[in-house]
Amino acid sequence: MNPARASVGHYPAERVAQSISWREVATGGERFSILFRSAGNLSQRLKIDGGTPAFPDGPPAWPVADASILSSVNDALTSGQWGLYEGALLTQTRAALQQMWRLEHALLCCSGTVAVELALRGCGVKAGDEVILAAYDFPGNFRAIEAIGARPVLVDVLPNRWTMDPAQVSIALSASTSANISAVLVSHLHGEIADINSIAAIARDAGVKVVEDLCQAPGAMLGGRMLGTFGDVVSLSFGGSKPLSAGRGGALLCNDQGILQRAKIFAHRGNDAFPFSQIQAALLLPQLANLENANRRRLAAARKMIAALAALTQLSGLEEADVSGGLLPSFYKLPIRVGEDAPFSRTDFLAVIQAEGVALAEGFRGFVKRSNRRCRRVGDLGHARAAAAATMVLHHPVLLCEDRQIERLIETLGRAEKYLIS
Repeated sequence: MNPARASVGHYPAERVAQSISWREVATGGERFSILFRSAGNLSQRLKIDGGTPAFPDGPPAWPVADASILSSVNDALTSGQWGLYEGALLTQTRAALQQMWRLEHALLCCSGTVAVELALRGCGVKAGDEVILAAYDFPGNFRAIEAIGARPVLVDVLPNRWTMDPAQVSIALSASTSANISAVLVSHLHGEIADINSIAAIARDAGVKVVEDLCQAPGAMLGGRMLGTFGDVVSLSFGGSKPLSAGRGGALLCNDQGILQRAKIFAHRGNDAFPFSQIQAALLLPQLANLENANRRRLAAARKMIAALAALTQLSGLEEADVSGGLLPSFYKLPIRVGEDAPFSRTDFLAVIQAEGVALAEGFRGFVKRSNRRCRRVGDLGHARAAAAATMVLHHPVLLCEDRQIERLIETLGRAEKYLIS
């Protein structure tokens, strides 16, 4: 028996429809109705209750087939460009990134994780230094700091959020133990834009560099300005599952020639130790041209999801304020939290919803349980602990689907919640 299925085995196998109701929700000043329906006949039962899954073919594939990408790759193959260590496609990719972010320098590399490490090294972080990091974040960022021989200084995230709390950064930098802190590594996660204005100002006053990790949020904007331009250097990821995908790859961008030079000195060892290939550039270039359009499509779907989650009783997510005004988020993962007092666990909910063919999974584990030998803590990190325990994340490809699929997803989330509380 599947252990995940067994975790919900205490719920009755047969159910009778309890209600069919339309709930009116709002997003961006618009109102629309969403159907939340309990399981009744076989066609409406959840898969775990003996019904048919909402998405029998599973989640949408990623990356998607695209004529412009195919044409670009074919051109690279037929021209022989794909085999060059350095060529026109890499030059075009660097130029496109520099133009998009309006930053002077771009360094391509083999992954987003390596881009973070190179960015830290470029900022002058060295062995024995300390780097401020949110206690809820991608595990590779912790390891990137350790790879240098530096030590993470963990700060909490905002309450019921996923990004770094500026007040905790201020505390960390004003403490008597702050002498060895040389950088702040701040991530924009799960469609939430970190309070980068405040964090950058606090760090600047303390004479500390800021690395923006934009691996989950390429093309996101704040007040009409690209994220990644508020700190000293930005890291990007082009991994296989990312909104900008070259299968693998990453980049760092900055205006500071010194940051670029230090990163390049570390990366180049006779040749590039962390290469990004011409064929990867051919894959990436057409996607850069379409990034803003794709981000806006994901945002439209995400706003409907956010409004629908607000109508549920045991699940929550981002708020309308996170996706309106001068904010243009970029979604790699859309966050959903199980309420602290919910009558079901995150494991139970994931077992039900994954059986429906939905790509929902646990969020990051965070670093609260890391040993004192490996890191230093500021405060009790309670909000990061809560985020690690309750967060689920929806993979982004479904946000590019047609409206009817988004509506089916919303309905399925409502039915899964109702199944588990009835």
